[in-house]
Amino acid sequence: MKELIEKANILIEALPYIRTFYGKTFVIKYGGAAMTEDSLKNAFAQDIVLLSFIGIRPIIVHGGGQKISSAMEKMGKKPMFVHGQRITDKETMNIVEMVLGGLINKEIVNLINTNGGRAVGLSGKDAGLITAKKKTIKKPSAKAVDLGLVGKVEKVEPLILENLQAGNFIPVIAPIGVSRKGETLNINADLVASSIASAIRAEKLIFLTDTQGIMDKKGVVIGTLDKKKIERLTKDGVISGGMMPKVESCLDALMAGVSKTHIIDGRIPHSLLIEIFTDKGIGTEIIRL
Repeated sequence: MKELIEKANILIEALPYIRTFYGKTFVIKYGGAAMTEDSLKNAFAQDIVLLSFIGIRPIIVHGGGQKISSAMEKMGKKPMFVHGQRITDKETMNIVEMVLGGLINKEIVNLINTNGGRAVGLSGKDAGLITAKKKTIKKPSAKAVDLGLVGKVEKVEPLILENLQAGNFIPVIAPIGVSRKGETLNINADLVASSIASAIRAEKLIFLTDTQGIMDKKGVVIGTLDKKKIERLTKDGVISGGMMPKVESCLDALMAGVSKTHIIDGRIPHSLLIEIFTDKGIGTEIIRL
């Protein structure tokens, strides 16, 4: 009986959040260990289906860099990077589209549907969802580097997402866009998630990562951050490296009208539910002040 009462208390704790978020859209960047370990993949799918059934509208944007590199190596092509960006020639882009838009996207769709959801896979090429332009980067003391068919988001046209949500479908998006000239472009999934959340004014943008969140100098997770605190932590070197693009994506989304953003640990089963429906939460929330 004690265990049953504890379960009931958990549901009561979640009730205010369910009421607040009913009918709202959450954009979730899915990546890291949560995409590679079977138990975590299944737990993620269950979380998404639960969100959908209680009236929250999830949109998933996924990555897949490790599987792209693995597929390239199997085809005898060596992955090459500059400042963490994959150099993408035409052959590499074909592999990227095959892995992201095919293998990974359809696996996620199948997992959600197997658990009772109604997921639909698409990429930024579908219905003009993502218009992109080619991206170059500058190396220190050098000319700009041409990354090939690597893009950055220029425009998001959310009509297809709105139509899918109206039919209670769950969009699962591969981070691929198309230029105005018709070129297929590989785009960083964090940036795609932020751009989509911004375009639809999502209630939340959530990043599933392989970290506990943003930690202070003592290694303690910081529960809540705003722009001023982030600027201070960046200046002190606490926020750096691979965390920077995620933090910048969060700030961009907040400036565009997203209510709240989160960076959470996808290695913990059901971390989405813990963050969304409990008073304490998990990971770091970044808010607009």
